[in-house]
Parts: sequence; C-alpha cells; structure tokens
Amino acid sequence: MDKPNSSLGLWRTQSDQLAQMSSDASRGGGGGGSSGGSGGTHSRKSSRQMVFASPGRAGGSSSSKNTHIRKTRSAQMKFDLDDVGSGAALSRASSASLGFSFSFTGFTMPPDEIADSRPFSDDDIPEDIEAGTRKKFQTEPTLPIYLKFTEVTYKIVIKGMTSTVEKDILNGISGAVNPGEVLALMGPSGSGKTTLLSLLGGRLTDPAPGGSITYNEKPYSKFLKSRIGFVTQDDILFPHLTVKETLTYAALLRLPKKLTKQEKEKRAADVIRELGLERCQDTMIGGTFVRGVSGGERKRVCIGLEIIINPSLLFLDEPTSGLDSTTALRIIELLQDIAETDKTVITTIHQPSSRLFHKFDKLILLSKGSLLYFGKASEAMVYFSSIGCSPLISMNPAEFLLDLANGNMNEVSVPSELEDRVGNSQGETKNGKPAPSVVYDYLVEAYETRVAEETKKQLMIPAPLDEDLKSNVESTKREWGASWRQQYSILFRRGLKERKHDYFSWLRITQVLVTAVILGLLWWQSEVHSPKDLDNQAGLLFFIAVFWAFFPVFTAIFTFPQERAMLNKERAADMYRLSAYFMARTTSDLPLDLFLPMLFLLVVYFMAGLRLTADSFFLTMVIVFLCIVAAQGLGLAIGAMLTDLKKATTLASVTVMAFMLAGGYFVKDVPIFIAWLRYLSFNYHTYRLLLKVQYETISPVIDGIRLDSGLKEATALGIMVFGYRLLAYLSLRRMKIR
Repeated sequence: MDKPNSSLGLWRTQSDQLAQMSSDASRGGGGGGSSGGSGGTHSRKSSRQMVFASPGRAGGSSSSKNTHIRKTRSAQMKFDLDDVGSGAALSRASSASLGFSFSFTGFTMPPDEIADSRPFSDDDIPEDIEAGTRKKFQTEPTLPIYLKFTEVTYKIVIKGMTSTVEKDILNGISGAVNPGEVLALMGPSGSGKTTLLSLLGGRLTDPAPGGSITYNEKPYSKFLKSRIGFVTQDDILFPHLTVKETLTYAALLRLPKKLTKQEKEKRAADVIRELGLERCQDTMIGGTFVRGVSGGERKRVCIGLEIIINPSLLFLDEPTSGLDSTTALRIIELLQDIAETDKTVITTIHQPSSRLFHKFDKLILLSKGSLLYFGKASEAMVYFSSIGCSPLISMNPAEFLLDLANGNMNEVSVPSELEDRVGNSQGETKNGKPAPSVVYDYLVEAYETRVAEETKKQLMIPAPLDEDLKSNVESTKREWGASWRQQYSILFRRGLKERKHDYFSWLRITQVLVTAVILGLLWWQSEVHSPKDLDNQAGLLFFIAVFWAFFPVFTAIFTFPQERAMLNKERAADMYRLSAYFMARTTSDLPLDLFLPMLFLLVVYFMAGLRLTADSFFLTMVIVFLCIVAAQGLGLAIGAMLTDLKKATTLASVTVMAFMLAGGYFVKDVPIFIAWLRYLSFNYHTYRLLLKVQYETISPVIDGIRLDSGLKEATALGIMVFGYRLLAYLSLRRMKIR
C-alpha cells in the first residue's frame, strides 16, 4: 500500500510543478513580446503551444539554447496552456516525461530560458513523409474536369478450343466525381476495379465499352491524354536511373514545348521537393537485382511522374498496396492535397485502414462487376444500416464493406428479407447465414431499388460549366511536349545512362576477356605464310563470325519484351513518338556495342598472330562491328514480333543454328534447293569478308571459297542492318497499347 501512496504523491508533486511552470511561462511569454505580431500575441498555429528544454543547456548562450530546443526532439514537451490544469493535459505531460533523461522532481525553468524559448514550429522539422512530417502539397490551378459515367458495361470474349464465351466484367456502373474530390473504388479481387479505372482513364478501348463516359459533358478525345495522369499498380521504372533523373526526363518529354529546358528542370525539382524526395533524389530507383529506394519512395516517384504535368484528372491503381499503414496514410493525404487544387482524383483501394477510409470523399463499392454502393464515403455505413446490414462488433468500415461485397455475413446483422431465404437449403450455409450468392443478389437489388434511380437523375443534371471548358476537352489535336529531334536526344541520353551498367558489368567483361584469352592461347601465333597453313586459322575466323553473331542476337531479344510495360505506359501518355523511341533505342546501343568487340579483338588479334597491318586490323574490326549490328537487328525483330520470351528464344536458337550451318565452313557444297539460306546468313557474309581481309595477298581461293571484291557481302550485311530493324519497327507499330 505504500508504493501507490508514494507514487500518488510524486504524481501530485509533478502536477503541481507543471501547473506552476505553465503559469510562469504564460506570464513570461506575455511580458516578453512575440515576433508573431503586435501586442505580444502568437500566430494562430502556435499560440497554444510552449516548449520546455532540458535544464542541462541552461548555461549556454541564447543561440545554443534555441538550437537545442529545436533539434533535441527528445527534450521537448508540448502541451495546451489553457488546459494545463486538466487531467488530460497533465496525463499527456506525464507521459511525455517518460522519454526524458531526467526527472521532473525539483525541476525549475529559469526565467531567461523561458524568454529565450520560442513556440514549436513545423518549419523546424525537415520534411519526411514516411517519418510522419509533411508539408502541404501545392500545385498550380488547371482545367477543372467533371467526370460522369452512366450504365458503363464491359465484356470480354474468351476463345476456347471449340467455342467462344462472353464474360461480363462490368454491369451498368454509374457515378460521378467533381474537381476537388477523391473517389475510391473498392471491392474484392476480381470485382472490376482496375477495369473500371482503365475505362475511365481512356486506357481500355478494345473492345469498346457500353454506356456513357463524359469529361465536362464531352466524350473522350486524344487531347485529354495531356490532361490525365495514370499511376499503374506496378511500379514501372528504370532501375538504374536516379529519382532526379527519372523525373527530369519525364519533365523534358511531357511538359509543353513553350517551356524552356531550365523551366522543365525546375518543375521536376519542385515536384521532388513537394513529394519529400529530396534526401533520395540522387539514389537509384533500384529493382529486383539492384538496391534502391524504399517502397514508399518508389510509389511517390510514380505519382510524381504523373503530377509533373499538372493533370486535371489523376487515376491511381492501388497506390497503397505493399506499404505500411503510416506510409499509405501519407500517400492518401497527398492525394487529398492534390484534389484540393481543383483536381479530380480517382483511385482503387484494396483494403484500407479505417484512417484511410475516412479520407475519401466518395466511394464506389463493386462486387462481381456490379454496383453495391455509390455516394459519399461518410454515408456508406448509414446506407447499409438502412437496408439491415450492420456490424455486430466494432470493426473497420472498409473491412465491413469488403465482407459484404464477398457475401460474408459473419459478425453482421442479417436483414429480415434475407432471413426469409435462409430456410431454403440452396441459400443457406453451415452456420445458418445466407450464402454469398444470395447476399450478392440482395445487395444489388437493394441498391437498384433504393438508390440507383436517384443517382441517375442527379447524373442527368448538367455540370456548372461554360462553353469554353466544354470545348477545351474536345480538341483532337495531339500535343507533343518536345519536337522529334528533342525526343530522340532525350531518349538517347536516357538509354545510355540506363544500359551502361549492363554493358560495362564485370560479368560481361569477364566473359568476353576469358573467351578471348582462351582463343588466343589455342591459336597462339598461328601465322599463315602459304595456303597450306590456312585450314587451322580459318577455324578461328569462323568462330569470331559465329560468336559475334550469337552474342548480340540473344542480348537484343530481351530488349522489347523487357521494356514492353514501360513502352506501353509511356506511349499511352503520349510522351514521345514511337519512331523517336525506336531510333534512340537502337542507336544508343551502338557506342556501347563497340567496347566489348574492341576489347575482344585487341586480345585475340595479336595473340593469334593475325595479319599485322593497320588496314587489316581496322577492317577486321569494322567487319565484326557490321556483323554485330546485323545480328542485333535480327534479335530486335524477333523480340518485337514475339513478346513471349520463351517463343522468341526458341525461334532465335533455330535461326542462329541454321545460319551457322550455312555459314560456309562446315558444308562447302550446299544442295541447290537450300542454297538460298546461305545468303540470308550473316555468318556466311562475315566469314567471307574476314577471309578476304586476312588472306587476299596469299591466294584468291581459300578453302574452296573464291574471294572477290567483297562488295556483295558488305552490301548484304548493310541490307540486313536496316531490313531487320525495319521489320522490328513495323512489329512495334502493330503492338496494341494497353
């Protein structure tokens, strides 16, 4: 019994001291005048806050005291001066004291330190969204867009072996969202959330949806691409680019032409600052095999890529998936800030916490493609209570709604209408609750009879728009953020920065060097002085032709399949022309392609004792480089035609093997009906050119191959360089944007 009494006495002592200190602080602050305004009054934000510092700093100068007050967070305590005598304030003060390294017993604050201390300000804390401190996001006003959708339906055709079946994905979805609002699309997996989001964002047009979707009372047009931001569920980013580089390249490509390069770069820097990405702006994005930024930072970068154009409409597909609750809350608060500047925000959300749920303005609840609720998020629980569905225990509203959407009535009151159906054996589960299918039918029927007609009437009311706002979304002219030449230059530089890590990786360099050294040792100083010495060294030349055809083909195959998601995303946003991307993508590889063969030939050429003249060495290098570019074109064409990597790899293996066998080394007399294959083989042309460069002074006929001027072989390789790339480009043009 003594311990409780002693602790109670200590509590009273601390309480009395705190009350006395707060009273002294009030008198000291009132007499000292404030910088916040005249009359000794504080600003509205901090007028009710006071900070007490550790007495251990009392002996320092005034500036050091203030610095300690600002920076030593563990020695700060903030409480309400008006309520200091209340039990709640004292409880908060006592709880805060647990983190102090000293006791409050006998603690007093000198008057000069009270005068020197200043109210706690949010400006003293560096911005860190994930840590819980965040400044309000600010963007410029933009064209307000009122989005309405009525009776939206969507079907897909599933082709089977013997028949085709139509599957309904969405069944008559209606709703609206205005500038300044955040609309959340909720529902279980497979309910149609992402499909509806893609339809509203103009990303899904094949097959054509049913119903009506209007933007400021006008249908979708290409002009809206520059007004819409779309954040996909998967974070599609280049792993080797930094945060700053990623956003800067997006700004240079997407912002209007009228802005200068410096203004676009400043816009990227502003977005980095507004999103709280300053501390990681020079960090690589990272990926599966590359260490980079955190998950929350990646998601903010994805949002930054879209808001950098200051969109009127912002669509996000599950932006909080994979994030902890605090980071997810900060992301939703960020969306709120964006919406407050007359932006229209629509997001899918899978299973939000209760804090997240109350941040949404409007809610759409889907189940099996049907609408269960549309209206204010704050009124969702009231609506479901009105139809007899209420939680029997305290639970997260989002969890309750998802249970209903799944047909799960556990811990939920059963409406009388459903109770009448429980007796039916087909509509009853083992625990006496209605079956999910029965619950689904009831919820859809309830919405149709109670709410749907009123919602449709409200959607018929025209939005408060003038003709200028309506006409602004009707333009069909496509607006590019940069000219073709600028797009090519930006994409070329981006390609070099992204792929230099792969080309200059130690794994590749080691692979090429080890192969070169082994070849050099096997053909060590195999000089050729007569036709009799040719057989041995001709095998080396053929291997060089095969190796530098095989290596680029299987490297280039992965180019477009791996970048398909990024290409779809950026083309859907009209970031650049496909021709500019293709030219930049193929030409940015050329400087990188020169490094490894040059390193290879420097080792092999002199170790094997090939023809030691400058002309022969540089011509050999040019021939090998021409072979690489031709083989790379074949790989690009196969990868563009067959985006399935397994199919592409299989086709490339068969093609390269056929070209190698027809290369002129293994088979000299090829039957006439298959002889055409050798003329398609870059191995054949490369091998003949290498023989000519090395042995034209020794004999005009080498191993049964007559050496001519080499013009036909060089022309054939040149045609392959451009022909295969043209085939790849046409294949990309046929690729559907999803």
